[in-house]
Amino acid sequence: MTSSTSRRPRREERMERILAILGADGAVDVAAIAEELKVSTASIRRDLEQLEQQQLLVRTHGGAVAQTVNYELPLRYRSSRHLQEKRAIAATASTRVPENRGTIGLTGGTTTTQVARSLLDHADLTVVTNALNIASELVVRKNIRLVVIGGVARSESYELVGPLAEATLERVNVDVTFLGVDGVSPDAGFTTHQEMEAHTNAVLLARSRKVVAVADSSKLGKVTFAPICGIEAVDELITDSAADAEIVARLRASGLQVTTVDLLD
Repeated sequence: MTSSTSRRPRREERMERILAILGADGAVDVAAIAEELKVSTASIRRDLEQLEQQQLLVRTHGGAVAQTVNYELPLRYRSSRHLQEKRAIAATASTRVPENRGTIGLTGGTTTTQVARSLLDHADLTVVTNALNIASELVVRKNIRLVVIGGVARSESYELVGPLAEATLERVNVDVTFLGVDGVSPDAGFTTHQEMEAHTNAVLLARSRKVVAVADSSKLGKVTFAPICGIEAVDELITDSAADAEIVARLRASGLQVTTVDLLD
């Protein structure tokens, strides 16, 4: 006999939801989130305790607040969000890779991680990346020549950034760079949460013949703290078909090629 009750969210899913609320509202209430997730308040308090140990929030009486004003959800908690959209975007992005001995750049991010996974069957490909998680997946692939730049590691995004990273990037030339972002705006351009990450990414873009931004529709219309580049610095944006039509029209009017993709079957 099978149970008709819905599955309760796993601890990782609960933590992802808690952090998402913090990112949006700046605070969470234990009773409210326990009711939403259909779990006990004791479970939520244990989740908050673990997240506080990771310095991702500060517990308060009855809830928690975000650790910083400029809140960035760590990569490990963002990987499952909009996953089908990211996979569809990555499948289309992989068709932009040069066929013969191409060199591509990959910045950090959950969507660029999916792009990296879509490249596993490409032959004679050189990949330049500052993302440690992407590098760990590609290093075992004999068909891919991997170039990992140096720099200071960011625990939130697994990216290597700063002067050491930029000095390495100044010595390479890239055919196509796939750029992951936290915000896309017709007025503010492409943005991310952290200024050093933005500066390192901008150096990679300057070494690239073509730049393709990859961002799911939830990023469109958002402006985050640090500008990476203006609209004119990117050749194409690949997003999903749920993208706001008005924002897409404005981006296209500014001269940006915008490709919207449907979810994979």
